[in-house]
Amino acid sequence: MVHQEQIELATAGHRDLHDLTADVERIIGRSGVLTGIAHVFNVGSTGAIGMIEWEPGLQEDLPALLDRLIPPSREYGHERRWHDGNGHSNLQATTLGFSVTVPVREGRPVLGTWQQIFHLECDVRPRERTVVVTVLGE
Repeated sequence: MVHQEQIELATAGHRDLHDLTADVERIIGRSGVLTGIAHVFNVGSTGAIGMIEWEPGLQEDLPALLDRLIPPSREYGHERRWHDGNGHSNLQATTLGFSVTVPVREGRPVLGTWQQIFHLECDVRPRERTVVVTVLGE
């Protein structure tokens, strides 16, 4: 069986984090899949999907770390070509990744106690985001 739904997000721009765990749990529940996988995918090149312990310190630390590793700068080739201020946004999202795949057991995502699924906005502007959740299994 395959089931697919979308999560629509309005982000506030760079560094905006959203906990998607409850939404993914609901979609898995509606899918009727008891055993399988759920794939969570961000549509767009400047938003990322990942997993983290959802607590204020890490919610601050992760975007700050990305800005230290891949800082905003006009020196990126993307900036020289497009002058849109988001060269680092593309690189940050690519580094984190656009999707995660989570096992499904007994109709629920298999996650650790402190493991949540998040969306991180890496773009410099607020965005309307679509996250596609595909559940496969039986």
